[in-house]
Amino acid sequence: MTRGRLRVLLGAAPGVGKTYEMLADAHRLQAEGYDVVIAVVEDHGRAATAAQVVGLERVPLRTVMHRGVALGELDLDAVIARAPQIALVDELAHTNAPGSTNEKRWQDVEALLDAGIDVITTVNVQHIESLGGVVEQITGIAQQETVPDAAVRAADDIEVVDLAPQSLRDRLSAGSVYPAERVDAALSNYFRLGNLTALRELALLWLADEVDSALRRYRDEHGIASTWQARERVVVALTGGPEGETLLRRGARIAARSAGGELLAVHVLTQDGLRGSPPGALSAQQRLVSALGGSYHQIVGDDVAESLVEFAQTSDATQLVIGVSRRSRLAAVFTGPGIGAEVIRRSGDIDVHMVSHAAAGTHAALPRITGGPLGWRRQALGLAIALVGGPLLSWLLYSFRSPASITSDVLAYQLLVVVVALVGGIRPALFAAVLSGLTLDFLFVAPLFTVTIADPLHTLALVMYVVSAVLVSIVVDQAARRARTARRASAEAELLAAVASSVLRGDSAPLALVSRAREAFGFSGVRLLDRDGHVLATDGEPLPDTTPEIVPVGAHAVLELHGSTLDAPARRLLDAIVAQLAAAIEHTDLTATARRADVLAETDRVRSALLSAISHDLRRPLAAAMAAVGGLRGSSRLSSADRAELLETADESLGTLSKLVTDLLDASRVEAGVLAVSLTDVDAGAAVVSALDELGFGPDDVELGLDPNLPALRADPVLLQRVLVNVLANAHRHTPPGSRVLVTTSRLGETAEIRIVDRGEGVPLERQQSMFAPFQREGDHDNTVGLGLGLALSRGFTEGMSGSLSPEDTPGGGLTMVIALPVASDTTHPTGADA
Repeated sequence: MTRGRLRVLLGAAPGVGKTYEMLADAHRLQAEGYDVVIAVVEDHGRAATAAQVVGLERVPLRTVMHRGVALGELDLDAVIARAPQIALVDELAHTNAPGSTNEKRWQDVEALLDAGIDVITTVNVQHIESLGGVVEQITGIAQQETVPDAAVRAADDIEVVDLAPQSLRDRLSAGSVYPAERVDAALSNYFRLGNLTALRELALLWLADEVDSALRRYRDEHGIASTWQARERVVVALTGGPEGETLLRRGARIAARSAGGELLAVHVLTQDGLRGSPPGALSAQQRLVSALGGSYHQIVGDDVAESLVEFAQTSDATQLVIGVSRRSRLAAVFTGPGIGAEVIRRSGDIDVHMVSHAAAGTHAALPRITGGPLGWRRQALGLAIALVGGPLLSWLLYSFRSPASITSDVLAYQLLVVVVALVGGIRPALFAAVLSGLTLDFLFVAPLFTVTIADPLHTLALVMYVVSAVLVSIVVDQAARRARTARRASAEAELLAAVASSVLRGDSAPLALVSRAREAFGFSGVRLLDRDGHVLATDGEPLPDTTPEIVPVGAHAVLELHGSTLDAPARRLLDAIVAQLAAAIEHTDLTATARRADVLAETDRVRSALLSAISHDLRRPLAAAMAAVGGLRGSSRLSSADRAELLETADESLGTLSKLVTDLLDASRVEAGVLAVSLTDVDAGAAVVSALDELGFGPDDVELGLDPNLPALRADPVLLQRVLVNVLANAHRHTPPGSRVLVTTSRLGETAEIRIVDRGEGVPLERQQSMFAPFQREGDHDNTVGLGLGLALSRGFTEGMSGSLSPEDTPGGGLTMVIALPVASDTTHPTGADA
């Protein structure tokens, strides 16, 4: 069966029009002859969105019972059985009610796609899992419902439904998104202009990154090696030298000239002829890259120019910034034009910027001849010196020969052999030694112009001549090998330090290790999987039709490597990274265990708080009641007034004790999920008035703003009154003298809201959720107010009635508690606006 196609409509914030756009597309597709059904759509009471539903077939929702309340959820089996061509599934990040087939709605979408059904869905950027932390920093609100990035990135089409921030605020002010009583709070909190601008930019950047990944996949699939300059990507080559800051700032300016420009800094972990960089310079430059909004990369490569160009090409770079060599002109004479010229020669269609800096040309000393073990280039250079230098030296010495110059002639040829050995190693040195010995015998030893050795001492001299060349060559070769070993160890240390730095900066340890491994060894893709095949971390794109190399990571995971084959030294470095991966996975497991321990600790805290409450709050009314009853029984000389006072004390204490015990029992029922709920139609105004009567509040205490056209609520009247009493009493207690508590009612789609507003000091955002924990008294220091269960029970009761109780900041100061409950099912939809 062919897997269905997924189209995602991505929005920066609620109200931009995702659902409306999805339904409009559905009408267009239906008109073109496609079989389209609505699997689930949330119109949030907005009339324009609800109007778009008309004319589209809806698959009935499945009823799921939760805490005695019937909830409507997507009926996965019914949609699959209906087998439409296209299904509309709203709110991809939604969490399904307990008892559903899948925990999350995006998992339902995966099942529909596997069944061959195309899906159009919606999601806001704040619900994308990897962006949760960034969104919380921007808005100050932690997202409870998220969808994995992979589930969204797997979509065949992703489209941003965009709306300018001020236009969204205008729509909100007009009442097209929320009712009038919620507009002020929304505009001053989540929907601030800065928040919306940042969220919009976040959505566009996330989509741009996804488009870039899709472009790379297309080029890989079609074997396109050339760079497509869809947007500016500037790669800056860093050596750790003092010129790094200059190069980074120049690269940042180049990237900033075009919208969406990207800055990448890369350091090749190998020798580059540069020494004496200040300690920590590379770390400082890495911090500067982050400050400039770029990304830092480290790769391992023996050929610096080749590694730089290859990184730039694989990154789709359009510009490559390198510094002018810090070597002097004298050094360049002996070592060639350097890395810059080689980069320019290989760069192809990538523009190369050679940036001058204060450190250019400051190295006056001859560079040390390093490299190796001696490769074919060094050996070829040594052979060339022997072939060219030998004849030139012979011509020069023959032109100035004399009977007394034989000693200087021998030493001159010996020097030539040493130079060839230093440059090319043992093979070119042996060739130069034999060639120069024969030339010396032919031109300078009698009889001239013949190659004959008449004296045995000359034979010994020639042998010693060759032996000295061999010894020098061996020393050079060993030095080259040790230098390469040292460089390799340095590269490994720098790579591991970079990995550690990524983890210390707060990056995910497994992801940082996987990313560094891919970059360092040039793999096309690296994946970390557990033993069940679930992906723990991934970086890059696996090569199609290739068998990856599998490396075990501890006892519970494996590393899947796609691309190049590693040599022995690289294998040792990979083993070190694998060991760190195993430690990171173990650390993750220990962290999960610690979280479970935190849950147990929280349970112990609640248990301790319960014992404390019982020992204090219950004992006080119990002791008062016992003392009153004892006084009544122990004395027959009490006056009627004293007897009445004792009876009143006993009655009041026993009433308090009964209320506390009832709260404890209700708390245990809520916690166990066995709260008895009897839903019926309830008039919200009557419930509010009844709660005020119970509390004894009058016009001096409360200001009412009740909607006379509000339909009946679907609620338990007893539980609703207890919720109202608890919240009203709490609001009154925190309202300053001279002010009144404001109670309003309104409708938002299929939900009615009762808003209880106080003008007190309010509650900081970071403590608003802790108010609902059992045995908490936010701001209360009076033990006579009860166990601290009021808000915990109120939220539990409200959720048991399929509603919600949430706090909001009151504009101008104070706290607003919003009780949201569903309206009765036989009511009509109100007017509103599109989503």
